[in-house]
Amino acid sequence: MTDYGHPLEFGVFLPPGAERFADTLRLAQAADVLGLDLVSIQDHPYNAANLDTWTSLSVIAASTTNVRVFPNVANLPLRPPAVLARAAASLDVISGGRVELGLGAGAFWDAIAAMDGPHRTPAESVEALEEAIAVIKALWTPGRGIRLHGKHYSLNGARPGPFPVHEIGIWLGAYKKRILRLTGQKADGWLPSSPYAPPQQLKAMNAIIDEAAQEAGRKPEDIRRIYNIGTEFTAEQLAELALDDGMSGFVLMVNTDDELRTFAEEVAPAVREIVQKERGPKLLWDESTRPKGPAPEADAVYTASGRAMGRQLIGVHNHLREELTKVRSIIKQAVDGTIDVGEARSEINTMTMRQNNWTMGAYCESYCRLVTIHHTLEDTSLYPQLRAGDARLGPVLDRLTEEHHVIHEVLERLDAALVATVAEPRKIVQVQEAVDLLTETLLSHLSYEEHELVEPMARIPYHH
Repeated sequence: MTDYGHPLEFGVFLPPGAERFADTLRLAQAADVLGLDLVSIQDHPYNAANLDTWTSLSVIAASTTNVRVFPNVANLPLRPPAVLARAAASLDVISGGRVELGLGAGAFWDAIAAMDGPHRTPAESVEALEEAIAVIKALWTPGRGIRLHGKHYSLNGARPGPFPVHEIGIWLGAYKKRILRLTGQKADGWLPSSPYAPPQQLKAMNAIIDEAAQEAGRKPEDIRRIYNIGTEFTAEQLAELALDDGMSGFVLMVNTDDELRTFAEEVAPAVREIVQKERGPKLLWDESTRPKGPAPEADAVYTASGRAMGRQLIGVHNHLREELTKVRSIIKQAVDGTIDVGEARSEINTMTMRQNNWTMGAYCESYCRLVTIHHTLEDTSLYPQLRAGDARLGPVLDRLTEEHHVIHEVLERLDAALVATVAEPRKIVQVQEAVDLLTETLLSHLSYEEHELVEPMARIPYHH
């Protein structure tokens, strides 16, 4: 099973024919209205019956509001990468960050050569693609004049720019081993089509990408997997592809309004529901490995001040639980459209728990130096005193500190999702997923801490 955990996205692969662009534009606008994420057009510049892909994508971007557009895939041999980089960045600026770049090494070499393009061997085409990626990324990166010297493509002092307004993904149409490895090493996404990469072949292809990614110091989940599909796939099959084969983007090769509407209104929601139910919010630790503290002793002496400290700990935790309920309410309002994402982020950032970095008040060790929620105990004082009072608590305190760091990372993930959603409001589903994860993680941690610390706090002397 390979589920990279990517948020699901759905889109369409529209016909490029010159005689029916009015239909193509109408379908693109329908995809936009129906809530799909992506609109793409194939790129065969040597085909005289097709309109130019970049011109078509520009018109589509200007005629829509939310969908991201991309060539599926750009024919590199007939599109010099330096010009392609500027074209993609320009449309990204004009569209407000709604462009991705599907890129192919080339095919139909006789037709390419008929338009004065190169006629490359398979090895040369992959070599040229790797050089092209370097050229494109260099021109999207601020800096001085760029000098890159390759066998197929070079830059001789070209200045970078214009710069995309969002991080454009470079998604490769790849099937053979060498280009699959390049995908893992250099690309942001993999963009196969089901007629050329049927479902039963995806696992082996993913394995090649993942191995190459790891060898290059990347994580397999760094590469998105976007699958061009036909209408024969059911929601259950697509959900299985997401959960078992890591495909988290599905682009339907569509020709009619009915096909598009069924995909947007029935198939996509059903896939999301199945995958979300299966994924669920998963804890970032194994509860079964948590150390246990010593059992209460029959002759233990408990003090009034110690019992009060335990009640204070629970009080702080209850406040954090209440704050979490508010967070969930705010996110639900954003999902429902009652408030916008900017307002949601502002409200969350002003909460007491956010001001304290969600460090469980004063009860964190070596993690934060901020003032606590209900009192001003230094966060380094409680745990060391508990450790000194009963050394048997050491493993528990170490585990609690580790979990504090994990919770901080979960919060940062939530904040990053909120930032992304400000730019792309339709990514609110990622915020919802982050809040679900936070809920499971935080509530689990609070219960563990109370179970293990309230009793020793009542018997171990504590000095402010």
